[in-house]
Amino acid sequence: MTTLTPARRSIALLAIALGGFGIGVTEFASMGLLPDIARDLLPKFDQSPETEIAKAGRLITMYALGVVVGAPTIAALGAKASYTRLALLLLCLFIVGTLASAFAPTFGLLSTFRFIAALPHGAYFAVASLLAARIMGPGNQGKGIALALSGLTIANVVGVPLATWLGQNFGWRSAYLMVAAIFALALVLAFFSLPRYAGDPTRTAGSELRAFKNIRIWIMIAVGSIGFGGFFAVYSYITEVSTQVAGLSSSVVPWVLAVMGIGMTIGNMIGGWASDRNLTKTVLFGFTAFIISLVLYTLLAPSKPGLFITVFLIGVTQSILIPSIQARLIRIAGKAALLGAAVNHSAFNIGNALGAALGGASIAAGFGYLSPGWIGIGLAVLGLVLALVSLAVTRHDKRASRDTVGISIVKKH
Repeated sequence: MTTLTPARRSIALLAIALGGFGIGVTEFASMGLLPDIARDLLPKFDQSPETEIAKAGRLITMYALGVVVGAPTIAALGAKASYTRLALLLLCLFIVGTLASAFAPTFGLLSTFRFIAALPHGAYFAVASLLAARIMGPGNQGKGIALALSGLTIANVVGVPLATWLGQNFGWRSAYLMVAAIFALALVLAFFSLPRYAGDPTRTAGSELRAFKNIRIWIMIAVGSIGFGGFFAVYSYITEVSTQVAGLSSSVVPWVLAVMGIGMTIGNMIGGWASDRNLTKTVLFGFTAFIISLVLYTLLAPSKPGLFITVFLIGVTQSILIPSIQARLIRIAGKAALLGAAVNHSAFNIGNALGAALGGASIAAGFGYLSPGWIGIGLAVLGLVLALVSLAVTRHDKRASRDTVGISIVKKH
């Protein structure tokens, strides 16, 4: 058992969170820099800016695809590796992918490098949350997950606006260089502070992937994919609602996003704390509160105070769900804890694509900029239903196990 001094323990946890901060910046800042990237790398931008910006949006899709592919793949391949060594290797891959993105000479290569940069995303959050929980001690799995995710939520408050400002004033490449520097700092801090936990030589890629035979894993992946889709249906079009519905100027939009980011940071901490106390109640409360916040948003967002209040509530309630769903996936996955933690982030990014696509379709169909709110409500309700199914399956398994034990005892007597 590695003994850590208080100072080393604090630096180790900071390094873990800083890696998550870098991920949050690189994922969300790209959205704000699409016009700058399109102007620089797509030759037809001047003739058709809207079309070329839409084409640049493929960078977001490529990143999401990299997360979905990379999370289970790296978790399986790294099954027997030391969590410490795996975390360091993933940070190195982040640096390489991000630097390659910063110097990409063509749009095609940039798309490829964004896919590569996303590959370690889900696996990093998985191994970081497991490391944090181990450093923090027994009974702190939820808080460990929240700590690993805290950098992601804080990035929405501080890092994303800073990277967007930097990219707009000094070129989009400078934003990626800033992100690479963040990952480099996290790597240095992690190298010198993380305890050297040994790996598990009995684990293999096959044993890790066998967790996918468990239908309970797939139910929870569906819970995350569909439930998180409710958030992204709203988040993807918050700029249009702010300017076209609530009547705010575009300069105020970053403040709207910052308020949501503050809510996400608070919700993440609540979710981690509550998951360690009662995981089932946290999932159910989180979904119920999330649905209520989406209803309030759809009804109140046309007013300026209503918009700010409801985006804050959406940020809080949605982020309560992230650590609780990940903790449940880890619990269901059993020995394949790394895979269970990683696939939560695959689900998150599937929800990203699903919510954005359905929300965009409702706007294109002429239902207005608030219509994604109703789409979000529907997806969140379906996520809650699936969560109830997952909990019912768990209760059935426990009853069946007790009945089997009871029958066995009777036969012995």
